[in-house]
Amino acid sequence: MLIRGLAVCGSGMVLLTNIGLLTAQTTPAPTAYSVTANNTMAGPVTVVNTYRLDSKAVVNERTPAPVAGGFSNIRTFYDLQKMVKYTWDPVHTDVACIKANFTGDWGDPFAGADDLNQPGLKQVGVETLHGFSTRIVQTAPTADGAMKAWVDTKTGMVVKAQLLPPGGAPITMTEVTSLTLGPPPASEFALPANCHTMADLAAAAPSRPPGETDEIAALTGDNGQNYVNAIYAGGGGSQNSCSMIFRVVHAGTMEPLASGFQVAVDLDVLTEPSPSYTENIANDGRATFKGGGLHEIASPGHNGVFRVGNVPKKFRMDAYFGQAGEATADIYRECFAPTTVLLYVVKNPASITDGGDWLWVKAGKYATPPH
Repeated sequence: MLIRGLAVCGSGMVLLTNIGLLTAQTTPAPTAYSVTANNTMAGPVTVVNTYRLDSKAVVNERTPAPVAGGFSNIRTFYDLQKMVKYTWDPVHTDVACIKANFTGDWGDPFAGADDLNQPGLKQVGVETLHGFSTRIVQTAPTADGAMKAWVDTKTGMVVKAQLLPPGGAPITMTEVTSLTLGPPPASEFALPANCHTMADLAAAAPSRPPGETDEIAALTGDNGQNYVNAIYAGGGGSQNSCSMIFRVVHAGTMEPLASGFQVAVDLDVLTEPSPSYTENIANDGRATFKGGGLHEIASPGHNGVFRVGNVPKKFRMDAYFGQAGEATADIYRECFAPTTVLLYVVKNPASITDGGDWLWVKAGKYATPPH
């Protein structure tokens, strides 16, 4: 999908799915092609490859995010006749393939050719960009800025789109780097062997221990339904990656611990041959983490807030409290929001052996990521 909900916000909002020619397009949009584009609407650059052959389409999105967690991969196959999609991670093959229905726009780079034909639109130039002969068009400015787009004169596809904020530098939101007309390779439309609905996965998920909801309620002083134990390999959460906020909190009061511990993470456990983990303790009491991909992560803010982007299906967490002890666990991802909160709820920070739980926050006041 080259432009998804691209907008100039505020009064006079202009929503774009794709921008067509200023005059009526006489040639039907192609239905067999391969398109590659860079998309920055979600923040880091995402490389989007779109393949279509008649009623079949595949959108592959790869984000080499410059954060802990490396890159994310999402691949979606669309059956445009049955309006069914299949989504999976082509790199981490342990992540389930999810089958679901869809409606509306699926990301066709040639769709919505007339969206920009409105009062105030004007042509401001022409340019050859990545081999495309384009007309440059611009929306009427509002208090929030304007949109500028480079439109292929042959196909009506948006080659490049920029947000023009008032008083600021232009922000490129999407840019097509290549287009090949004709049938893509058949291999691009291959599906994983097993794809499931979310209902199938939820039904197959292992049952939680009896009374666990009550135990979580007693530990947190909150509704136990607001949490999911992070050490179980359930199937009810999102199969796509999300970012994680991690905090250590005191049982009962849920007050965050801002200091007195170190946090390490291994995001590569699914591809490692049984790593052995150790900590080397320096004279000042600080630990150096070793083994597999285990590495310390720093808290960039106050109140002991740790951020990790694009967490995989399974990863290891290590919270080291010095002489008070250490808490480690293999964590199974649950995504309840694009950024989901993981808590280690400790009963006694002075004695970690007294126990605690690793909990994903599903709902309630603790589900909002702290600033």
